[in-house]
Amino acid sequence: MFEGIEFLNKEFFWLFLLLPLALLWYVFKHKKQTAELKISSLKGFKVSNSWLPKLRHLLFALRLLALAALITAMARPRTVDVSTKTKTTRGIDIVMAIDVSASMLAKDLSPNRLEALKDVAAEFIAGRPNDRIGLVEYAGESYTKTPITSDKSIVLRSLNEIRYNNIIEGGTAIGMGLATSVNRLKDSKAKSKVIILLTDGVNNSGFIDPKIASELAVEYGIKVYTIGLGTNGMALSPYAVNPNGSFQYARVQVEIDEALLKEIAEATGGKYFRATNNKKLAEIYDEINKLEKTEIEEFKFYNYEEKYRPLVLLAGLLLAIELLLRFTIFRSFV
Repeated sequence: MFEGIEFLNKEFFWLFLLLPLALLWYVFKHKKQTAELKISSLKGFKVSNSWLPKLRHLLFALRLLALAALITAMARPRTVDVSTKTKTTRGIDIVMAIDVSASMLAKDLSPNRLEALKDVAAEFIAGRPNDRIGLVEYAGESYTKTPITSDKSIVLRSLNEIRYNNIIEGGTAIGMGLATSVNRLKDSKAKSKVIILLTDGVNNSGFIDPKIASELAVEYGIKVYTIGLGTNGMALSPYAVNPNGSFQYARVQVEIDEALLKEIAEATGGKYFRATNNKKLAEIYDEINKLEKTEIEEFKFYNYEEKYRPLVLLAGLLLAIELLLRFTIFRSFV
């Protein structure tokens, strides 16, 4: 009944304690005013079966109901309609640079490094509705998979389509991947520009030195978070191709140029992370999500509708009915 209704002056509900006291007073007064006559027999008296004397207590009930309605009205019931409007005051442009070399098919993460990354990255993208995001793929060379866009459906679809293929030259060109990402962000007007660079190897391809690419990022005010992906020690990785195109797997040593990734992150004001399993990878993206907060200004509009007037009218109607009955039907019994 009172769903969605708030009471501004709840202290008036203490007045409801007067209602039981009023009821006790009425019972006591009624007993005092009722005269008793003891006789030996009712013979000779006409017995009336009128229902009016039994209903005279209705007058007091109406008065109590009117009092309850007035108390509720004094408590100021009202409904509140809250409408919210949000305004993004500080947008972030993010490019995710993803290593798609053959080593990303290693099975030290489940089901493999690339698929584990795609699952975590998809959650990260979906959790940033107010930012623009782009994708860059790199192996021995790099290219833009998706330019920065606010349409998350496009980014998620492109992320899902990322596969290892032998069209891109083999190797790991960290400098190329970083430079392509910088190129996508250098003309951005966003207040904050971020690159998330992920690799599972060392820089062994490409014609752009990673340090030169990091200097470009610094020049354009771009922060780079670097992630080294792969377990410590040995990992089940592809090392040869079967005639049917499938890979042969063997346990090989994981090699990640952590010193380079740390240097890139520190130079650009970012941070280096190491992901050795699925859980750690998810935690890293969650931490980056917390570090790069988009400032959102929220406006709330409150529309109040007072509900005490119907209660006052109800109380007045109940009192009017009581007075009408008191001076008409029940006049002889009051």
